[in-house]
Amino acid sequence: MVEGLSTLRPVVVGANHRSSSLALRDALFVDDASQPDFLERLRGAGLMQAVALSTCDRVEVLAMHPDPREAETVVTKAFADRGGVSVDGLAGELYALADAAAVRHCFAVTSSLDSLVIGEPHVLGQVKACHRLARDAGLCGAEMEALLAAAYGAAKRVRNETEVAERPVSIASAAVQFARDLHGDLSECTALLVGAGEMGALVAESVLAAGVRRMVVTAPRATRAESMAESLNCHVGAFEDLPQLLAEADVVVSSVSGRQAILGAEQVHQALRKRRKKPIFLVDVGIPGDIDPAVNRVDGAFLYDLNDLERLAMEGRASRQAAARDAWSIIDAEVASFTKGRAARTAVPAIVSLRGHFEHVREEVMAEAGDDAEKATRLLIGRLLHDPTEAMKDIAAGGDQTRADWIAAEHLLRRLFQLHER
Repeated sequence: MVEGLSTLRPVVVGANHRSSSLALRDALFVDDASQPDFLERLRGAGLMQAVALSTCDRVEVLAMHPDPREAETVVTKAFADRGGVSVDGLAGELYALADAAAVRHCFAVTSSLDSLVIGEPHVLGQVKACHRLARDAGLCGAEMEALLAAAYGAAKRVRNETEVAERPVSIASAAVQFARDLHGDLSECTALLVGAGEMGALVAESVLAAGVRRMVVTAPRATRAESMAESLNCHVGAFEDLPQLLAEADVVVSSVSGRQAILGAEQVHQALRKRRKKPIFLVDVGIPGDIDPAVNRVDGAFLYDLNDLERLAMEGRASRQAAARDAWSIIDAEVASFTKGRAARTAVPAIVSLRGHFEHVREEVMAEAGDDAEKATRLLIGRLLHDPTEAMKDIAAGGDQTRADWIAAEHLLRRLFQLHER
């Protein structure tokens, strides 16, 4: 079959956080270095338009192919080979979608509505990166380009018209949001991580990703501070220098979880005096807490603990869930628009052929009738209607077996030529 606009159908085959285990997705994962070989395998098996998307939430292939079942078989075999498992072993672990369902899935993924964390901002960039890799491999034809362009348009509408990505949904992102609320742009800020707890490391990573200029790590045990600083690629400070480190910090993350508070109101007050009242944002993620709650009464100190951060994160998740309902309405409208437009374009070859046929008949009639306009008109009408008339007679004379065909043909005829009962 020759692949054309009217025969190629969107297909998605993959595994995500709902359909399969993390272990399986890890086995199927296609990193950037492996993409060219994986895409070439798909091409060799008959997929001439395909994009492979691998993230922490999903591993899937978006393809354009005349036969969705055949495409599913090809992708499943490629995944089985990639993961070192049997095709039967993937049964029940993969999803396969075609046509409008595949388009809707593609739009939802690109708009980060199908992610483990709704509104997660990195998904769009990941889709675009995989798109570039597929394009470099020569696996993005006009149909795939049109589909992904429409997906990007849907994602833009979701981003601009809803609040699906506006509120923080994790403790770490909530901490960053509070820090930005206080300091604005974090690129000129210095951060201090006190301790080496896991939650503190997560918050510190988010603060670093938010663009802080400098981060220092200190801890009661120097070896823990050095190890954490190495993993975060930042500086180490001596724990005995904590008063000076505190005075230099705009953002403080404490994660010691000792038996007593390591920061009290007086220490923070003295640090603020050295800072000439420039405010400090303090995040206490220690269990039990590391910072005396009395710090909140110090002018210029803004202390938040795990309860504060979790409350904001829960509000953010609820807000995103509510915004997602509006976002899905946008997705459905965009899918309907895309599929309708694509279906309309499938009629183009037939329309071109019909116009060409009419023009050919017109030229014949004009040559035969010369300057006799009335004769030309009669000849043109007769010849244009001859074949359709004979076909309709054949259908109508077919008896009960073709009764349904005649009803459908008559309905189509009346619709095409806007005919009404007289």
